[in-house]
Amino acid sequence: HLMHHIENVVHWVLMSTKAGSEVLFEKVGNAGVITLNRPKALNALNLTMIRHIYPQLKKWDKDSETDLVIIKGAGDKAFCAGGDIRAITEAGKAGDSLTQDLFREEYILNNTIGTYQKPYVALIDGITMGGGVGLSIHGRFRVATEKTLFAMPETGIGLFPDVGGGYFLPRLQGKLGLFLALTGFRLKGRDVQRVGLATHFVQSDKIVSLQKDLVDLKSPSNSDVAQLLDSYQEQMGFLYMFVFVGLLLFCCFRLFSAGSVEEIMENLKKDGSAFALKQTETLAKMSPTSLKLTFRQIQEGERMSLQEVLVMEYRLSQACMRGNDFYEGVRAVLIDKDQSPKWKPSTLSGVSEQAIEECFSSLGERDLKL
Repeated sequence: HLMHHIENVVHWVLMSTKAGSEVLFEKVGNAGVITLNRPKALNALNLTMIRHIYPQLKKWDKDSETDLVIIKGAGDKAFCAGGDIRAITEAGKAGDSLTQDLFREEYILNNTIGTYQKPYVALIDGITMGGGVGLSIHGRFRVATEKTLFAMPETGIGLFPDVGGGYFLPRLQGKLGLFLALTGFRLKGRDVQRVGLATHFVQSDKIVSLQKDLVDLKSPSNSDVAQLLDSYQEQMGFLYMFVFVGLLLFCCFRLFSAGSVEEIMENLKKDGSAFALKQTETLAKMSPTSLKLTFRQIQEGERMSLQEVLVMEYRLSQACMRGNDFYEGVRAVLIDKDQSPKWKPSTLSGVSEQAIEECFSSLGERDLKL
């Protein structure tokens, strides 16, 4: 038994040093706690982190002494601001296999979270975007705070809202998911829970005590965890909830119910309200190819299981790696920061149905297997 314990300790030490402690694992009571630990990079998720989290989740799933998993971010700014886009860009230019491996392993991890048997609690206290959404949204419990900033901003860098976006976005009310997917609109604080992206809303100064209470639960079921989270939940004024989200849902439903991205643009132009003008401006900055890919992704995803969506999204990710807009978007938004990407094609009408169709076709042997 002691030998086993020593091996475990050695394993921990090795894991910590090897990952440069970019992700930390602790057993606290009967809870496994994952801390994304790159606060300077807003806890952005890289392949090393994915390669540590995945086996750890598998291990805890089988371990009779682990009843619950909690995932959180270090520092006070972010849960996880996204995937390690720079690394993928460099790999893509160099023809490195990271462009295949990162997406593949990240999506496998998303699916593991989506099918996890034990209660899984993501404390999304701070910026939660892209890859960070993938680590939280598929888990059973997502706790937002007033510091939560939620978005899927991928169309602005020539990608599409992946990590299972094609599954959870079309399942939001009305056309909200399509709106979030195309515009990268940022939801804040309570609104993240009101629209159903978070399951609970708790003030961020109560998160530490919430975590302590979670860890103290004795072999909790999902309903025990739900009960505890409910007891922390801030009750919200019905009126306020109704006003903001009601208005947003109404606008999205009216303007984003359409058979194509072009039709949405028409709706927005005709409407002419301040909200519509702002969305027109936003969409005009996005990659036309990404907009059309995303429109179709959300449409298809509505009828698919999470697994089918991830297989589809893996195909799309590889199509983006072969194209122009991703590299150009990253250059304009993240590297040179001139915010003026040269998209190819540069207009919606320039993006053919055939070009989009090809992005969805099977990769044969290289398809994602879950």
